[in-house]
Amino acid sequence: MKLIYSLCFAFLSFGIHAQVASAPVKVTVKGFNGKPYANDKVLFVGQKSKQTLSGVSNQAGQFVIQLPSGDVYDIRIQSIADEIEYNTLEIPAVKPGEFFQEAELVIEYDPGSTFSFTNLQFETAKADLKAVSYKHLKNLVEIMKRKKELKIRIEGHTDSDGEESANQLLSQKRAESVKNYLISQGIEAGRILAKGFGESNPIADNATAQGKAKNRRTEISIL
Repeated sequence: MKLIYSLCFAFLSFGIHAQVASAPVKVTVKGFNGKPYANDKVLFVGQKSKQTLSGVSNQAGQFVIQLPSGDVYDIRIQSIADEIEYNTLEIPAVKPGEFFQEAELVIEYDPGSTFSFTNLQFETAKADLKAVSYKHLKNLVEIMKRKKELKIRIEGHTDSDGEESANQLLSQKRAESVKNYLISQGIEAGRILAKGFGESNPIADNATAQGKAKNRRTEISIL
């Protein structure tokens, strides 16, 4: 998971009233420039309960979520690739006669614009996407369905084994294979570009097996 190190502001208020077992938390999701992020999904995973609760931000970048008390929650942000680990939030247990007023949580982060997938699997020397890869594209499909304005470019990359022209063609076909899968999941074709780069953009040394594995990748770029 990608880690984000940033300040997380949580303000919890208490009053005297009938006991309530959960706390209402108003979440604001925005960039470091103050721009709100709409249709972002934030997950709260209880360290004790292991329960996962989530909310999706509106056009103002906000939503309200009820978090059961007496737990510490790991805050994660759904991303195109791995989830982003943001911070933690503790909701203390309440005593009889106490209740939670609405708390405020401000999340500021940079979602990124390029995402690398080294876990997509294709048939050997072919462009056919294996079914085991579908789970790794789940977040991308879900995000594109929520964010209707989002357009992407799928970029295929290979290692340097084989002929350069063959690698170029293979990377193009593999990028198109990922595109076709997204279309099959209901994403409009006009929102997706597919381009193969062959072996031209390595990110590691092709002299080692580990380097070759890193170079065989699919990248998603936000347009």
